[in-house]
Amino acid sequence: MIVYAIIMFVVALIFLVTAVQIGKGNTKLIHDYHQKKVTDQAAYGKAFGKALGMIPAALILSGIIALFGEAVAIVAVCVLVAGLIAGIIAIVRVQRKYNGGVF
Repeated sequence: MIVYAIIMFVVALIFLVTAVQIGKGNTKLIHDYHQKKVTDQAAYGKAFGKALGMIPAALILSGIIALFGEAVAIVAVCVLVAGLIAGIIAIVRVQRKYNGGVF
């Protein structure tokens, strides 16, 4: 399970760096069609960065749980799936609030 944990940590780092960059206002990392109707780019970037930040949190937590051995592998995957679903829901909410829809 150490390989799984390492993969989770590396992918989490990539998502975390992206979330921080977007949160600081670099909304160019988000495709143009996702921000056609966005008027407040700064608030949108902060909200999107926070929502995207939920995904690396889930990845890190899943990786930490996986370090406890194969006996808790199911729990690690369940935490991963639940965290990904929560992160996607948060991103969709931000999109609806600032863009009027997902696309």
